[in-house]
Amino acid sequence: MKKQRSIAVVNDISGFGRCSITVALPILCAMKIQCGILPTAILSNHTGYPDYTLLDFTEHMEPYLEKWKALQFSFDGLYTGYLGSKDQLSVIRHMLKNFSFEKVIVDPVMGDDGVLYPAYTQEMCNSLKQLVTHSTLTTPNVTELCFLTDTPYREDITETEILDMCKVLRSKGAQKIVVTGIVKDNQIGNAIYEDDNFEVLYNKRILPLRPGTGDVFSAILAGESLHNTPLTESVKTAASFIETCLTTSSKMNIPINDGVCFEEHLDLLISKS
Repeated sequence: MKKQRSIAVVNDISGFGRCSITVALPILCAMKIQCGILPTAILSNHTGYPDYTLLDFTEHMEPYLEKWKALQFSFDGLYTGYLGSKDQLSVIRHMLKNFSFEKVIVDPVMGDDGVLYPAYTQEMCNSLKQLVTHSTLTTPNVTELCFLTDTPYREDITETEILDMCKVLRSKGAQKIVVTGIVKDNQIGNAIYEDDNFEVLYNKRILPLRPGTGDVFSAILAGESLHNTPLTESVKTAASFIETCLTTSSKMNIPINDGVCFEEHLDLLISKS
């Protein structure tokens, strides 16, 4: 019988609202992958709601990892999401030194719509650029791709310019790249750059936009990466799954801030795995 795959997930935990680890854990489990969880912060709910509480977990991360190391825990993959400080980025560097990961999936959560998130200083951007160089797969949106490559952001960035930026990331060490959130008329696209091959796959754009769709997408790609699924097939699976979930969310009148009701369709990922 084949060995079960495992992954260490580093991200925040929101007690309510479908995002980050709250999304990644059930999706990866449905894909038959054992998860180890390293929180970066614990929130009462995600930050899109009018108010929230936040417990910064930074000071606990190193002792947490030391215990993992002492107990000789091991993982096939590492999957990182939102990192809120340069100290947390340092923790990830220590993980790369102290654990042997076959796959490193970096979702470089930095910003959107051409704007960095408030916590992201230039020092943090530089540290994240370094982390991406260690990735076997990275999943920036268009805004994040621009910041990672020091390219001025425009709403009308072309596919050719996206390809050029992917080549820059590849030259610095990132192995495979999927660029999300490419808007074209009433479509949403994902660009795939792998082994010097480039393509953009488009799906119908389902409105309204909801928080957490990027987390759903990158979690599925992380799982597929550990199963060694071809990247184009993985992107098609993730995009189709999100389109189905968004359609269902609207039909069920799920509040926008509550995100994507992926729970209704986890059977699609279970049957595929």
